[in-house]
Amino acid sequence: MIEPAGYVVRIERTFEAPAEQVFDAWTSPEVMRRWFHVAPDWATPEAEVDLRVGGTVRVVMRRPDGTEIGAGGEYTEIDRPHRLVMTWTFDDDPDNLQLIELSFTESEGSTSVVMINSGISTDERRGAQHDGWHGCFDELERALAAS
Repeated sequence: MIEPAGYVVRIERTFEAPAEQVFDAWTSPEVMRRWFHVAPDWATPEAEVDLRVGGTVRVVMRRPDGTEIGAGGEYTEIDRPHRLVMTWTFDDDPDNLQLIELSFTESEGSTSVVMINSGISTDERRGAQHDGWHGCFDELERALAAS
């Protein structure tokens, strides 16, 4: 797959959980509703997953003030529990097709996740997504610790 042009966010984080559990947190609607938002006071009222190449993923995050941010895409590669690749588009910027590539590497019961979000349209949006993804990863860490 050709990487879309634009700005990139790259995050690497290690979680104290096996690769299958971390991978499944990205692909289970029930689990995604518990963590796929940028801060503890946000919520994810909607998460939908059709986990197959060509299938779709969609989330809606809700801010404390009630405003919602929707995003989604299509799975282009699924190799459980090692790699997950999907297109990604935010509802407020439907012409900005992005790509999210996730790699999961387990070692001694912990899993390192490398996420590359490419094709981001502007540097301002890249900054917002950088902060947002770091918040999501913090929430994922909390959700994994609680399970």
